[in-house]
Amino acid sequence: MMITHDTRCALDAVVDLLNTAPEGEAPGAPDSLTDLAALQEFVQRNDVSDVGALGEGDLAAVRDVRARFAQVFAADDDRTAAELLNFLVASAGTTPRLTDHDNYDWHVHYFAPGASVAEHLGADGGMALAFLVVAGERERLRHCEAPDCRHAFVDLSRNRSRRYCDSRTCGNRLHVAAYRARRREAAG
Repeated sequence: MMITHDTRCALDAVVDLLNTAPEGEAPGAPDSLTDLAALQEFVQRNDVSDVGALGEGDLAAVRDVRARFAQVFAADDDRTAAELLNFLVASAGTTPRLTDHDNYDWHVHYFAPGASVAEHLGADGGMALAFLVVAGERERLRHCEAPDCRHAFVDLSRNRSRRYCDSRTCGNRLHVAAYRARRREAAG
């Protein structure tokens, strides 16, 4: 599956946004998108372009978009995901346009000029997720299989075999725990 640079950036922003939410299965996991400083940090970390001054309304709207992205990841089937994405993209006032800003080659932005940060994320992120649905690749939208982690990720491996949000942390931690358990059992 070929994913363009701008689509990959949008998918990365969706995943990062989802991972700011409290993790449903981890008791006491904090929400890391609680104030305007955290929203500004998210915008900078993800190089979200054309964002003006942020206000409290932006924070609430981005958290609403985050909840809608979570519904797409949790959707039981493609039809449900498509309905959720259609609503999200339409709500963002999608206006596709070609651009070549910041030394990037030509690519498509789906948000209208002057759009809020939530509309920007809803339009670009919603379209990136829509491309996965259209390609029959929605199963690539996953959550980490580590028992103490439920972070979202998009599995872009060739054989769709990725199980953990980060193989260096979650995957390695589980492999080390399994190794130690085998050693204890063998020592017995």
